[in-house]
Amino acid sequence: MRVQRVIDLCVPVDAGTTVYPGDPTPRFEVHSTIEADGFNLLAIHLGSQTGTHVDAPYHFEEDGLRIDEVPVERFVGPGVVVDATGLDPRGEITWEHVEPVADRIEPGVIVLLRTGWSEHYGDESYFEHPFLSGDACQRMLDLGARSFCIDAINIDETPDDEHPGVGFPCHHLISRLDGVIGENFRLEELPEDDFLVACTPVRLTGADGGPVRAVAIQLGA
Repeated sequence: MRVQRVIDLCVPVDAGTTVYPGDPTPRFEVHSTIEADGFNLLAIHLGSQTGTHVDAPYHFEEDGLRIDEVPVERFVGPGVVVDATGLDPRGEITWEHVEPVADRIEPGVIVLLRTGWSEHYGDESYFEHPFLSGDACQRMLDLGARSFCIDAINIDETPDDEHPGVGFPCHHLISRLDGVIGENFRLEELPEDDFLVACTPVRLTGADGGPVRAVAIQLGA
C-alpha cells in the first residue's frame, strides 16, 4: 500500500481564527529573529480549543481523561462520513442521516459529520450551525464509535440569547465513554473510496483538549 493523497482538514490558526464565544483569541509574538538571534522563534498564546482541535473527556467531565491520557488510537482510524449537508441553521443531525452508513460504524472508526457549514467560517452565521442529536449520538456510541468530528464550532448546539439550547448532551455522552470530539474540521473535500483520518493533538499535560493538524489519507496499491 502507498499513500495516494493527503487532504488537509484544518482551518488556519492566526489572529483571524474564529473562536468559541469568550475563548482566548490566538496571538503570535516574535520572540527571536535570525537577524538578532540567529534563528526565528514565535511566542504563541492560544486556547486549548483553538482552530481545528479535539476535546478530551475532561473538557466536560471533571473525572474524565485529560488530552495526554487519551489513548492515541482514538485519533487515527478509518473515516466514516455522515452526510448532513443541506440542513437549515440550527438543524439537527438525526439517525436518518446516520442510517445509510450505520453498518460501517464500529469500534476504531472516526465519524465525520459533514454539514457543509464550514462555508460560513469567519461569519456570524457560523455559530448557527447544525448539531448532532443526542439520540443519534447515543446510537453511534452503542455501535462502538468513540471518535466524532464535525465541520462546525460545536458538535452540540451553540447557545445565544435567542437560543438557550438544551445543554451539551453529545459532549457528555461521548466524554463519559472516554471518547473524543473534533471541531472546526474542513470536510468539503474527502476521498470517495476508503481513507484514514489522523487528528492527533499536541500532548498538553493535563489539558482539556488541543489543536490538531488533521488530515485524510487516501491509500492505494
